[in-house]
Amino acid sequence: MYHNFSGANGTDPDALNVEGIRRQFTHLRRHFRVVPLLHLVEQLASGRKLDRHMVALTIDDGRRSCYEFFFPLLKEFGLPATFFVVSSFVRGEDWIWTDKVIWLSEQSKPPEELVPGKLEGVFRALNRVRPEERNAWIEARAKRMGITVPSTVPAKYTPCSWSELREMADSGLMEIGSHTVTHPILSSVTDEESWDELTRSRAQIEEGVGRTVNCFCYPNGMPGDYRPSQVRQVEQAGYACSVSAQFGMVNPASDRYQLPRIGVARKSTIPEFSKYLDGFAHYQQKLEAGRRKG
Repeated sequence: MYHNFSGANGTDPDALNVEGIRRQFTHLRRHFRVVPLLHLVEQLASGRKLDRHMVALTIDDGRRSCYEFFFPLLKEFGLPATFFVVSSFVRGEDWIWTDKVIWLSEQSKPPEELVPGKLEGVFRALNRVRPEERNAWIEARAKRMGITVPSTVPAKYTPCSWSELREMADSGLMEIGSHTVTHPILSSVTDEESWDELTRSRAQIEEGVGRTVNCFCYPNGMPGDYRPSQVRQVEQAGYACSVSAQFGMVNPASDRYQLPRIGVARKSTIPEFSKYLDGFAHYQQKLEAGRRKG
């Protein structure tokens, strides 16, 4: 699971720079078989034993840094990936609310709750309120700081254009999936609203890219961020699979509408990257959970 990327010698802790991408891709090509997400899902649905050492690459949100820094290396290494995009973001209607919060934290003299180390708590709180309440909170913090949240997306957070998404899709390496219309935390909205997010985003992306959208990604995607009824909606809306952000490895018992993922953008060294992809961290976590229950 990836989100943001940067150029050579980039130091943003939330963006994997091109040197890091190259190190990870070199390791992947040497030790794993990188497959399209839909290939993994088809094996899962068939009931066949999953092939060993399979990895599927996924990127969330739709920022242009994927096209600028990640896609060229996908082409160089010949690796497939799935890119989950927020359709209103690509359409230029708004930028992603989580980026607005981060942008506020980067301005001079942010309020205490937005200083480094406290953002995680802010996101936990905002994930549990309705979108209009969340948006009002963002506007109120900006007003208190004496600034206005830009209507034009700052360069760091720029989305891909439809033509860039089509270019990536036409390469045969990039599957374009849906990450909703407006990136709401689904558990904060009604089932009627989540159905609209699921179906309208799919239609908008299919129109923009000219290809069928088969895959969905839950915004934030942690336990409590979506309801069982909304998992059923994903299938009813015509998607073949959906991914969460819950840490874990796919196995034959995995639900193809709640596939776990491994966040690797901050795995800056290959030993750390390998620890997660080899399964060591996964089984270590399971053992620790078992000890706590015991």
